[in-house]
Amino acid sequence: MFHVFDKIVFGMAAMRFLSSFIEFAAAVLMLKFNRVETAFKINALLALIGPTVLIIVTSLGLVGLAGKIPLSKMIYIIIGVTLIFIGVNK
Repeated sequence: MFHVFDKIVFGMAAMRFLSSFIEFAAAVLMLKFNRVETAFKINALLALIGPTVLIIVTSLGLVGLAGKIPLSKMIYIIIGVTLIFIGVNK
């Protein structure tokens, strides 16, 4: 079906599949427990997973791009990712 030759792309996709599985499992647990308090706790745990996956996938992407783009563009990408986290946390 899919032919993936680049290990970095495979790793990025695998992390996204893992993340989506965790999100789906959390939704099923919310429905199973059927309580707002429990669903809120599960959602709070998901708030930790999302940024972690973003950092891992972005890091893999940066590693994959490291030898392919100039240092100046790499710095712009790192600044952009940093600004995303600043914006989310403020």
